[in-house]
Amino acid sequence: MPKAPAAPLMVSAEQRAELAAIARSTTRPHRVVVQARGLLWAAEGVANAEIARRCEVDADAVRRWRTRFATAGVAGVGIIAKGRGRKPSLPAGTVEEVLRLTREETPPDTSTHWSTRSMAARVGIGKDAVAKIWADNNLKPWQVTTFKISNDPCFEEKLVDVVGLYLDPPARAVVFSYDEKTQCQALDRTQPSLPMKPGRAGTMTHDYKRNGTIDLFAAMNLATGQVLTGLNKGHTGADILQFFKQIDASVPRELDVHVVLDNLSAHSTPDIKKWLAHPDRQRWHLHFTPTSSSWLNLIERWFKELTDRRLRRGTFTSVQDLSHAITTWAEHWNADPKPFIWKATAQDIITKVQRGRDTLHQTNSQTDH
Repeated sequence: MPKAPAAPLMVSAEQRAELAAIARSTTRPHRVVVQARGLLWAAEGVANAEIARRCEVDADAVRRWRTRFATAGVAGVGIIAKGRGRKPSLPAGTVEEVLRLTREETPPDTSTHWSTRSMAARVGIGKDAVAKIWADNNLKPWQVTTFKISNDPCFEEKLVDVVGLYLDPPARAVVFSYDEKTQCQALDRTQPSLPMKPGRAGTMTHDYKRNGTIDLFAAMNLATGQVLTGLNKGHTGADILQFFKQIDASVPRELDVHVVLDNLSAHSTPDIKKWLAHPDRQRWHLHFTPTSSSWLNLIERWFKELTDRRLRRGTFTSVQDLSHAITTWAEHWNADPKPFIWKATAQDIITKVQRGRDTLHQTNSQTDH
């Protein structure tokens, strides 16, 4: 006696919409799309045998889809049951050998790092298998990041001073983060850029014309996020002193002025020291960051915003054009300023730096031996 056809699959309106979206997908795995289509037919009452024919699978597969959907819902679509699917084919110890070679050795052709092809040739497996091993273990031998550990003998003292200023600013005072962005280039492209359109990013010519440079002075009020700016053809001590006077004029006389800045010699010229020594500048306090620690100066974060959002993709036919662009962008920033919030404590940073120093010392010791 022939089996009665299976009853239509019970599918809610929400599940039906999700299955329909999966069935239309052009990016999901093929097996997932096929199962979604099969389940939609099952919900319409199509027989398992007919679904199997349309999906080019056997009827038992359709029954498994229905059973899994009944227990797991849409989340179970495309799941490969334990024990099924392609079995691992790498010889024993291959993964460990790839990891060891990646970390400890370099290719025999004297390259600085392994590629999937060179590692595949060395170990005797496919390059896709190498790529999967690296991805599974979060290894990226083609990438390298740079670092610089400060050798300032007063590193901790300066760090504690600056971070303390960020986390617990003094009352009745304005705290500024100050620096210069030197040699801002007025670059113009050799040909007109093309705007983006659906399916294509905007384009710019690789080559460019240099139309001069300008130096940008900037001081961010850390409480409000507003930024004072100045533009000059140079950044001598006299230029910096002139900008300090601009900062001084912006702060009410009853408030102290605290300025975070780096150790550039032009920040401590005799003229600047003489100006700061005047009784009217007793409210001024300079806080120098450690050497090689530009990351500690919050104005650098604003420079990155300026570069990413206005300068890098801009075209400037002259220094005047560039200056106007910087000034206009800064005005828009100040109309809706966004202060940067420092969160790391001095001790957190000291611990991390010490860990870096220990690792570097250990690496150097191993290299020496």
